Amino acid sequence: MISRRNVRIKVMQILYTMNRDETITPQLSRKQYDTSVATSYKIYLLNVLQLYKVAEYVNDDAKIRAAKHLPTAEDKDFSTKLFDNPIIQTIADSASFRSLVKKDKLDKLLDSDFTRKIYKEFVKTAEFKTYQANTVDLQGHRELLLEMYKFLAKHELFEERLEDYFSSWQDDKSLVVGAMKKTIKRVNGEDDFHKQYLPESETVKEYGEELLHKVMAKDDELFELIEPMLQNWEAERVATIDMILLKMALCELMYFETIPTKVTINEYVDISKLYSTPKSKEFINGILDKLMKKLKEQGLIKKTGRGLVD
Repeated sequence: MISRRNVRIKVMQILYTMNRDETITPQLSRKQYDTSVATSYKIYLLNVLQLYKVAEYVNDDAKIRAAKHLPTAEDKDFSTKLFDNPIIQTIADSASFRSLVKKDKLDKLLDSDFTRKIYKEFVKTAEFKTYQANTVDLQGHRELLLEMYKFLAKHELFEERLEDYFSSWQDDKSLVVGAMKKTIKRVNGEDDFHKQYLPESETVKEYGEELLHKVMAKDDELFELIEPMLQNWEAERVATIDMILLKMALCELMYFETIPTKVTINEYVDISKLYSTPKSKEFINGILDKLMKKLKEQGLIKKTGRGLVD
């Protein structure tokens, strides 16, 4: 589930924290990195659980409607297929999912009043009413659940709750939303449906942990390569985030043989747009361009495979 872009951001944030707090050791920073990665997966699991709980509330709604003294035609025709469909039932029947929910105590992060509120607002939508009024196949269930998750993910209260519980929510949001959409589109009877979204070792360890280690271990060496490129800029005046991004990019250029140079430069320029100053993208792009030319001349960029060095 976690992409290299996401890993770069996590590494950047940990290096920034280290810069601000000198008591953080390399060992502690690696633990923080592992925790950050695990948190991304936990957020995904919580999103699955919240979707499930909203769908499950249809059973309570059906009981309330059935108990009415004078039920309407809509009440009499009301169906619990929002919960009974194969996708939600896969989540309900997954022992491995329930085990993770219990282990991480995710149930305690949910609020029954919020779940009821989301459900009651969603059942008023045209999408749900159409779904209830018609016979639908598996694809129909998927489309409705995608609409329901979209409704949930955009809800202001849901955003607020996730931000309260997870400081990394805004960084992980697009990643989690993408994984949720894939889950709804693909899940159908697999107990371990969620495991395919576990962080991959190649991305998290072979790339992410190594990048963090390299930047920390070679901090002085990286700075010595960057400083001559600053020209009219004094190193002390360079934004902290910009210097961290330059060091990370330089590490990728020099020590990660399978990552194309163009990809590295584009990625760090894009990250600077999100996390640094308005002028950072031009600054970082210019410095990295000069650094790459110098490193090429010195034979310090060694990439394996065709097209990896521009």
